[in-house]
Amino acid sequence: MGNNIIRDKSYLFALRIIKAYKYLTQEQREFVLSRQVLRSGTSIGALVKEAEHAQSLADFINKMSIALKEANETEYWLMLMKDSEYIDEQSYKSIHHDCSELIKLLASIVKTSKSKLKVEN
Repeated sequence: MGNNIIRDKSYLFALRIIKAYKYLTQEQREFVLSRQVLRSGTSIGALVKEAEHAQSLADFINKMSIALKEANETEYWLMLMKDSEYIDEQSYKSIHHDCSELIKLLASIVKTSKSKLKVEN
C-alpha cells in the first residue's frame, strides 16, 4: 500500500467483498447475489488500478467514471442482500460505509478531472 487513497481503499474494499462472498456462498448458500456483488465490488479497484496508466486525461476520466458506476452497482447489491436478510444490519452498515466512501471519492475525482479537462480544451 502506498499513498494513493482511492487505490488503497478500493483494494481493501475488494478484500472485504471477497470475504463477504466466501461467507455468503459457504454459510448462507447464496450464489446469485453474492456473485454479482463479487463482480462489481472487485472491479472498482481493478478500474482504479487501470486508470493509473491511462493514456490521457479523458481515458482516466472514463475509467474512473466506470469505477464509480461499479461502486453504485455494488451499493445496490449490498442493499438487496440486507433487505433479503442474507446479511444483517450491522454487517451491512459496516461494508456500506466503505462503499459510500468510495462513491464519494470517485465522484469527487471524476468531477475534478472533468474540470481540468475543460481547462485544457
